[in-house]
Amino acid sequence: MAVEVVYRSSRDLERLFMDKAEADRHDKMLELAEMLSEVLQKAVPSLNEQQVEEVGIYMAKNRDVFAKAFKSQPDALSELINAPAEVVEKDAAAEPEEAPVKPVKAAKAAK
Repeated sequence: MAVEVVYRSSRDLERLFMDKAEADRHDKMLELAEMLSEVLQKAVPSLNEQQVEEVGIYMAKNRDVFAKAFKSQPDALSELINAPAEVVEKDAAAEPEEAPVKPVKAAKAAK
């Protein structure tokens, strides 16, 4: 019987990762998205909770592009403008390059 080590994000208990670094990146992205959502909700109270969450996740996933834009390179945003629209689903907040991971079966007890 083969043993697989999998990692789970502490902020997204449904997702499993084969690599600890990948799970950490996902966790940090979700943490950033949560903070961005809080700031956006305070700045634009008319946004509903789902809109704020979707925008926060979008910005967190594209943090490198936004960082360039905020560092006096507004043309960096053209990368996002010209990219195909990404639909962010509440349950599928995974980064696009990540492959889906199968759920892990419970280990059998040793005899």
